[in-house]
Amino acid sequence: MNTPISGWYVIYTRPRHEKKVAVQLSQANIVFFLPTLKTLRVYKDRKRNIDAPLFPSYIFIYVNDLDEYYRALSINGTLYYVRSGDKVAKVSETVIHNIRLLLAEGNDQDIEVSDAYFRPGKQVLIKDGIMTGLYGEIVEFKGTRKILIRITLMRRNILVTLPCNDLVADPV
Repeated sequence: MNTPISGWYVIYTRPRHEKKVAVQLSQANIVFFLPTLKTLRVYKDRKRNIDAPLFPSYIFIYVNDLDEYYRALSINGTLYYVRSGDKVAKVSETVIHNIRLLLAEGNDQDIEVSDAYFRPGKQVLIKDGIMTGLYGEIVEFKGTRKILIRITLMRRNILVTLPCNDLVADPV
């Protein structure tokens, strides 16, 4: 990597190592963001609510300099930085902010992540609530209309259910 500019990047981890890597990043004083959702896991003998990663095997980290870049990569459980072509992909601050807004809403049942392809839908602006100012698209998913937030870097889509009176058609 040619002298990274400080900013957010995505590290791909070994399967089910996100929380272990997050602990090690914290111990190394590297700023990270691991978005999680409360989900109900059903086992043979019990049910349990757990915090599952929103994007399995991905952790967002904030790199300040080349030293942090390599320290984060040397942590046990990390595999590589997500790339776009031959360059390490940088995540915009807006994407991180939008994901934090979605999770701050606190209604985990209304948020889903999908890697399915969605045809572009009608653009809307969220005008009310904690996600005010966020842009999305209206799409049909599992028989219901949802708001789609695309994260093209990771080829993932976040689907959220919102009331229609919180939306305004994008004038563009």
